[in-house]
Amino acid sequence: MSDAADRDRDPEFAFELRVCRWAERAWHPDGPRPAFVARQLGTRQRRWDTVVVEVDPEAFAARRALSTDGFDSDLLRVVRHAPAEWTWYRDAIPEPDFPWRHVVPAVHRAAGLGLVEKRRGSRNRVEYRRTAPYPDWVERVVAIENKPDLDASAARALADQLEHDVSRALADEVWVATEVTGRRVEPALLEDLPVEVGILGVDDDSAEVLWHPSSLSPVSEDARRRLVLAERAYDRGWRNYVDTMRPDCRQFELDRRGRALVPRCAAKDCYQSQRECAHSCPSFEPEPPAWRMNGWPIEGGPGKGVRRILEARRERERDRAEPGSENA
Repeated sequence: MSDAADRDRDPEFAFELRVCRWAERAWHPDGPRPAFVARQLGTRQRRWDTVVVEVDPEAFAARRALSTDGFDSDLLRVVRHAPAEWTWYRDAIPEPDFPWRHVVPAVHRAAGLGLVEKRRGSRNRVEYRRTAPYPDWVERVVAIENKPDLDASAARALADQLEHDVSRALADEVWVATEVTGRRVEPALLEDLPVEVGILGVDDDSAEVLWHPSSLSPVSEDARRRLVLAERAYDRGWRNYVDTMRPDCRQFELDRRGRALVPRCAAKDCYQSQRECAHSCPSFEPEPPAWRMNGWPIEGGPGKGVRRILEARRERERDRAEPGSENA
Protein backbone atom coordinates (compact mmCIF):
# COMPACT_ATOMS: atom_id res chain seq x y z
CA MET A 1 0.00 0.00 0.00
CA SER A 2 1.35 3.45 -0.88
CA ASP A 3 2.11 6.13 1.67
CA ALA A 4 -0.65 8.28 0.22
CA ALA A 5 -3.15 5.45 0.61
CA ASP A 6 -1.95 4.87 4.19
CA ARG A 7 -2.52 8.52 4.96
CA ASP A 8 -6.07 8.32 3.62
CA ARG A 9 -6.74 5.42 5.95
CA ASP A 10 -4.87 6.90 8.94
CA PRO A 11 -7.38 6.48 11.82
CA GLU A 12 -7.69 8.84 14.73
CA PHE A 13 -5.59 6.56 16.96
CA ALA A 14 -2.60 6.62 14.61
CA PHE A 15 -2.99 10.37 14.16
CA GLU A 16 -3.04 10.76 17.95
CA LEU A 17 0.29 8.96 18.24
CA ARG A 18 1.80 11.19 15.57
CA VAL A 19 0.64 14.28 17.48
CA CYS A 20 2.13 12.89 20.69
CA ARG A 21 5.46 12.27 18.99
CA TRP A 22 5.51 15.73 17.41
CA ALA A 23 4.74 17.38 20.77
CA GLU A 24 7.44 15.30 22.44
CA ARG A 25 10.03 16.49 19.91
CA ALA A 26 8.98 20.07 19.19
CA TRP A 27 6.81 21.51 21.94
CA HIS A 28 5.89 24.47 22.11
CA PRO A 29 4.82 25.93 18.71
CA ASP A 30 6.10 29.34 19.84
CA GLY A 31 9.49 27.98 20.90
CA PRO A 32 11.08 25.03 22.75
CA ARG A 33 9.86 24.36 26.27
CA PRO A 34 10.86 21.40 28.50
CA ALA A 35 7.87 19.08 28.62
CA PHE A 36 6.67 15.50 28.44
CA VAL A 37 3.58 14.04 26.81
CA ALA A 38 0.79 11.64 27.80
CA ARG A 39 -2.43 10.54 26.18
CA GLN A 40 -6.01 9.73 27.16
CA LEU A 41 -5.95 11.48 30.52
CA GLY A 42 -8.27 13.84 32.32
CA THR A 43 -10.87 14.04 35.06
CA ARG A 44 -14.11 12.21 35.71
CA GLN A 45 -15.93 14.79 33.63
CA ARG A 46 -13.45 15.19 30.79
CA ARG A 47 -10.76 13.11 29.10
CA TRP A 48 -8.24 14.62 26.67
CA ASP A 49 -6.57 12.89 23.74
CA THR A 50 -3.13 14.38 24.40
CA VAL A 51 -1.78 16.11 27.51
CA VAL A 52 1.45 18.10 27.48
CA VAL A 53 2.98 18.88 30.89
CA GLU A 54 5.50 21.70 30.79
CA VAL A 55 8.07 21.43 33.56
CA ASP A 56 10.76 23.34 35.38
CA PRO A 57 13.86 21.32 34.39
CA GLU A 58 15.67 21.43 37.75
CA ALA A 59 12.51 20.74 39.74
CA PHE A 60 11.62 17.92 37.34
CA ALA A 61 15.04 16.36 37.93
CA ALA A 62 14.32 16.49 41.68
CA ARG A 63 10.92 14.88 41.09
CA ARG A 64 12.53 12.04 39.10
CA ALA A 65 15.05 11.57 41.90
CA LEU A 66 12.15 10.88 44.26
CA SER A 67 10.74 8.12 42.06
CA THR A 68 10.56 7.09 38.42
CA ASP A 69 6.91 6.14 39.01
CA GLY A 70 3.99 8.51 39.26
CA PHE A 71 2.17 9.02 42.56
CA ASP A 72 -1.53 8.28 42.87
CA SER A 73 -3.64 10.83 44.72
CA ASP A 74 -3.21 9.10 48.10
CA LEU A 75 0.58 8.93 47.84
CA LEU A 76 0.75 12.48 46.52
CA ARG A 77 -1.15 13.79 49.53
CA VAL A 78 1.37 12.18 51.89
CA VAL A 79 4.58 12.98 50.00
CA ARG A 80 3.68 16.53 49.02
CA HIS A 81 2.95 17.54 52.61
CA ALA A 82 5.67 15.49 54.27
CA PRO A 83 7.34 17.68 56.94
CA ALA A 84 11.06 18.16 57.50
CA GLU A 85 10.77 17.09 61.15
CA TRP A 86 8.87 14.26 62.83
CA THR A 87 5.21 15.25 62.88
CA TRP A 88 1.91 13.54 63.58
CA TYR A 89 0.46 12.89 60.15
CA ARG A 90 -2.77 14.75 60.99
CA ASP A 91 -0.80 17.88 61.77
CA ALA A 92 1.15 17.66 58.52
CA ILE A 93 -1.57 16.87 55.98
CA PRO A 94 -4.52 19.16 55.20
CA GLU A 95 -7.77 17.63 56.39
CA PRO A 96 -9.18 15.41 53.64
CA ASP A 97 -12.83 15.08 52.64
CA PHE A 98 -12.86 11.49 53.91
CA PRO A 99 -12.04 9.79 57.25
CA TRP A 100 -8.45 10.14 58.51
CA ARG A 101 -8.12 6.39 58.95
CA HIS A 102 -7.85 6.07 55.16
CA VAL A 103 -4.73 8.25 55.14
CA VAL A 104 -2.65 5.96 57.38
CA PRO A 105 -2.23 3.16 54.78
CA ALA A 106 -0.83 5.72 52.34
CA VAL A 107 1.74 6.83 54.97
CA HIS A 108 2.80 3.20 55.42
CA ARG A 109 2.95 2.70 51.66
CA ALA A 110 5.06 5.84 51.16
CA ALA A 111 7.45 4.65 53.85
CA GLY A 112 7.68 1.23 52.21
CA LEU A 113 8.71 2.91 48.97
CA GLY A 114 11.38 4.97 50.72
CA LEU A 115 9.57 8.26 50.01
CA VAL A 116 9.18 9.14 53.71
CA GLU A 117 10.23 7.81 57.10
CA LYS A 118 7.67 6.85 59.76
CA ARG A 119 7.63 5.93 63.44
CA ARG A 120 5.34 5.63 66.42
CA GLY A 121 5.53 8.81 68.46
CA SER A 122 3.95 9.96 71.68
CA ARG A 123 0.58 8.37 72.51
CA ASN A 124 1.40 5.75 69.85
CA ARG A 125 0.61 8.20 67.08
CA VAL A 126 1.91 7.66 63.55
CA GLU A 127 4.53 10.31 62.82
CA TYR A 128 6.47 10.79 59.62
CA ARG A 129 8.99 13.04 57.91
CA ARG A 130 10.26 13.47 54.39
CA THR A 131 13.39 12.02 52.88
CA ALA A 132 13.45 14.87 50.32
CA PRO A 133 11.07 17.75 49.65
CA TYR A 134 8.45 17.33 46.96
CA PRO A 135 9.40 19.92 44.30
CA ASP A 136 7.18 22.43 42.54
CA TRP A 137 7.90 20.91 39.14
CA VAL A 138 4.81 21.55 37.00
CA GLU A 139 4.80 24.79 35.02
CA ARG A 140 1.73 24.37 32.79
CA VAL A 141 -0.74 21.73 31.63
CA VAL A 142 -1.87 21.82 28.00
CA ALA A 143 -4.73 19.82 26.47
CA ILE A 144 -4.93 18.78 22.82
CA GLU A 145 -7.92 17.21 21.06
CA ASN A 146 -7.00 15.23 17.93
CA LYS A 147 -9.28 15.24 14.89
CA PRO A 148 -7.48 14.33 11.67
CA ASP A 149 -10.59 15.16 9.64
CA LEU A 150 -12.11 18.23 11.28
CA ASP A 151 -15.26 18.65 9.24
CA ALA A 152 -18.44 20.39 10.33
CA SER A 153 -19.83 17.27 12.00
CA ALA A 154 -16.66 16.69 14.03
CA ALA A 155 -16.52 20.36 14.99
CA ARG A 156 -20.11 20.29 16.28
CA ALA A 157 -19.34 17.20 18.34
CA LEU A 158 -16.27 18.88 19.84
CA ALA A 159 -17.74 22.33 20.47
CA ASP A 160 -19.47 21.60 23.79
CA GLN A 161 -16.43 19.75 25.14
CA LEU A 162 -14.12 22.60 24.20
CA GLU A 163 -16.47 25.17 25.72
CA HIS A 164 -16.30 23.15 28.94
CA ASP A 165 -12.49 23.14 28.78
CA VAL A 166 -12.37 26.90 28.31
CA SER A 167 -14.88 27.70 31.06
CA ARG A 168 -13.43 25.19 33.52
CA ALA A 169 -9.84 26.24 32.76
CA LEU A 170 -8.24 23.13 34.23
CA ALA A 171 -5.64 23.37 31.45
CA ASP A 172 -3.56 26.46 30.70
CA GLU A 173 -4.10 26.10 26.95
CA VAL A 174 -6.47 24.07 24.79
CA TRP A 175 -5.71 23.06 21.20
CA VAL A 176 -7.31 21.06 18.41
CA ALA A 177 -4.89 19.20 16.15
CA THR A 178 -5.99 18.30 12.63
CA GLU A 179 -4.41 16.96 9.44
CA VAL A 180 -3.22 19.67 7.08
CA THR A 181 -4.92 19.59 3.68
CA GLY A 182 -2.71 21.98 1.72
CA ARG A 183 -5.69 24.13 0.76
CA ARG A 184 -5.35 27.88 0.65
CA VAL A 185 -7.65 28.15 3.67
CA GLU A 186 -7.57 25.13 5.96
CA PRO A 187 -11.12 23.79 6.57
CA ALA A 188 -10.57 23.81 10.34
CA LEU A 189 -10.50 27.60 10.29
CA LEU A 190 -14.01 27.69 8.88
CA GLU A 191 -15.55 25.62 11.66
CA ASP A 192 -17.39 27.03 14.66
CA LEU A 193 -14.95 26.39 17.50
CA PRO A 194 -14.41 28.54 20.63
CA VAL A 195 -12.06 31.41 19.77
CA GLU A 196 -9.95 30.62 22.85
CA VAL A 197 -8.97 27.24 21.39
CA GLY A 198 -5.84 27.01 19.25
CA ILE A 199 -5.71 24.99 16.02
CA LEU A 200 -2.68 22.99 14.92
CA GLY A 201 -2.22 21.70 11.38
CA VAL A 202 -0.18 18.50 11.59
CA ASP A 203 1.88 16.78 8.90
CA ASP A 204 4.10 13.72 9.29
CA ASP A 205 7.14 15.64 10.58
CA SER A 206 5.84 19.05 11.60
CA ALA A 207 2.94 21.17 12.78
CA GLU A 208 1.93 24.74 12.08
CA VAL A 209 -0.23 27.07 14.10
CA LEU A 210 -3.41 27.85 12.20
CA TRP A 211 -4.99 29.71 15.11
CA HIS A 212 -3.31 30.81 18.34
CA PRO A 213 -5.02 29.87 21.63
CA SER A 214 -5.82 32.19 24.48
CA SER A 215 -4.04 31.61 27.78
CA LEU A 216 -6.56 30.39 30.32
CA SER A 217 -6.44 31.10 34.04
CA PRO A 218 -6.79 27.97 36.17
CA VAL A 219 -8.16 28.70 39.65
CA SER A 220 -5.99 28.00 42.67
CA GLU A 221 -8.52 25.49 44.03
CA ASP A 222 -7.63 23.23 41.10
CA ALA A 223 -3.90 23.13 41.94
CA ARG A 224 -4.07 19.67 43.51
CA ARG A 225 -6.24 18.26 40.72
CA ARG A 226 -3.78 19.53 38.12
CA LEU A 227 -0.90 18.01 40.06
CA VAL A 228 -2.67 14.64 40.24
CA LEU A 229 -3.16 14.85 36.47
CA ALA A 230 0.53 15.68 35.95
CA GLU A 231 1.57 12.73 38.14
CA ARG A 232 -0.63 10.39 36.12
CA ALA A 233 0.86 11.77 32.92
CA TYR A 234 4.36 11.24 34.29
CA ASP A 235 3.51 7.66 35.22
CA ARG A 236 1.81 6.67 31.97
CA GLY A 237 3.40 8.68 29.18
CA TRP A 238 1.85 8.05 25.77
CA ARG A 239 3.47 4.80 24.65
CA ASN A 240 1.55 2.62 27.10
CA TYR A 241 -0.92 1.77 24.33
CA VAL A 242 1.15 -1.39 23.80
CA ASP A 243 -0.06 -2.67 27.19
CA THR A 244 -3.56 -3.22 25.78
CA MET A 245 -2.52 -4.42 22.31
CA ARG A 246 -0.98 -7.67 21.07
CA PRO A 247 2.65 -7.03 20.10
CA ASP A 248 3.19 -10.78 20.53
CA CYS A 249 1.14 -11.33 17.35
CA ARG A 250 3.23 -12.14 14.25
CA GLN A 251 1.09 -9.63 12.31
CA PHE A 252 1.93 -6.73 14.67
CA GLU A 253 4.36 -4.17 13.28
CA LEU A 254 5.67 -0.76 14.25
CA ASP A 255 5.56 1.38 11.11
CA ARG A 256 7.40 4.68 10.87
CA ARG A 257 5.20 7.67 10.10
CA GLY A 258 7.51 10.65 10.01
CA ARG A 259 9.30 10.49 13.37
CA ALA A 260 6.62 8.36 15.05
CA LEU A 261 6.37 4.58 15.37
CA VAL A 262 2.74 3.64 14.77
CA PRO A 263 1.22 0.15 15.28
CA ARG A 264 0.26 -1.51 12.03
CA CYS A 265 -1.44 -4.83 11.25
CA ALA A 266 0.17 -6.73 8.37
CA ALA A 267 -2.86 -9.04 8.07
CA LYS A 268 -5.35 -6.18 7.64
CA ASP A 269 -2.86 -3.92 5.84
CA CYS A 270 -3.81 -0.88 7.91
CA TYR A 271 -3.05 1.06 11.08
CA GLN A 272 -5.08 -0.53 13.85
CA SER A 273 -6.51 0.88 17.05
CA GLN A 274 -6.24 -0.56 20.56
CA ARG A 275 -9.80 -1.82 20.26
CA GLU A 276 -9.03 -3.69 17.03
CA CYS A 277 -5.70 -5.15 18.15
CA ALA A 278 -7.08 -7.27 20.97
CA HIS A 279 -7.46 -10.87 22.09
CA SER A 280 -10.68 -11.13 20.08
CA CYS A 281 -9.03 -10.25 16.77
CA PRO A 282 -9.68 -13.08 14.27
CA SER A 283 -6.32 -12.40 12.57
CA PHE A 284 -4.28 -12.95 15.73
CA GLU A 285 -1.38 -15.36 15.26
CA PRO A 286 1.00 -16.00 18.17
CA GLU A 287 4.69 -15.58 17.57
CA PRO A 288 6.28 -18.86 16.52
CA PRO A 289 8.46 -20.33 19.31
CA ALA A 290 11.48 -20.10 17.02
CA TRP A 291 11.15 -16.32 16.95
CA ARG A 292 11.73 -16.26 20.69
CA MET A 293 14.94 -18.23 20.47
CA ASN A 294 16.56 -17.36 17.14
CA GLY A 295 18.59 -14.26 17.84
CA TRP A 296 16.16 -12.84 20.41
CA PRO A 297 16.57 -12.93 24.19
CA ILE A 298 15.29 -16.22 25.53
CA GLU A 299 12.70 -14.43 27.68
CA GLY A 300 10.79 -13.12 24.69
CA GLY A 301 10.58 -12.50 20.97
CA PRO A 302 9.77 -9.44 18.86
CA GLY A 303 6.75 -8.58 21.02
CA LYS A 304 8.96 -8.14 24.08
CA GLY A 305 11.41 -6.25 21.88
CA VAL A 306 8.68 -3.76 20.94
CA ARG A 307 7.98 -3.10 24.62
CA ARG A 308 11.69 -2.55 25.34
CA ILE A 309 12.04 -0.13 22.43
CA LEU A 310 9.05 1.96 23.55
CA GLU A 311 10.20 1.96 27.18
CA ALA A 312 13.70 3.06 26.19
CA ARG A 313 12.26 5.90 24.11
CA ARG A 314 10.10 6.99 27.01
CA GLU A 315 13.06 7.23 29.39
CA ARG A 316 15.16 9.03 26.78
CA GLU A 317 12.48 11.68 26.34
CA ARG A 318 12.17 12.11 30.10
CA ASP A 319 15.91 12.79 30.18
CA ARG A 320 15.49 15.57 27.61
CA ALA A 321 13.26 17.55 30.00
CA GLU A 322 16.02 17.80 32.62
CA PRO A 323 18.72 20.51 32.94
CA GLY A 324 21.43 20.43 30.30
CA SER A 325 19.30 18.70 27.68
CA GLU A 326 18.69 20.17 24.25
CA ASN A 327 15.14 21.11 25.32
CA ALA A 328 16.05 22.65 28.65
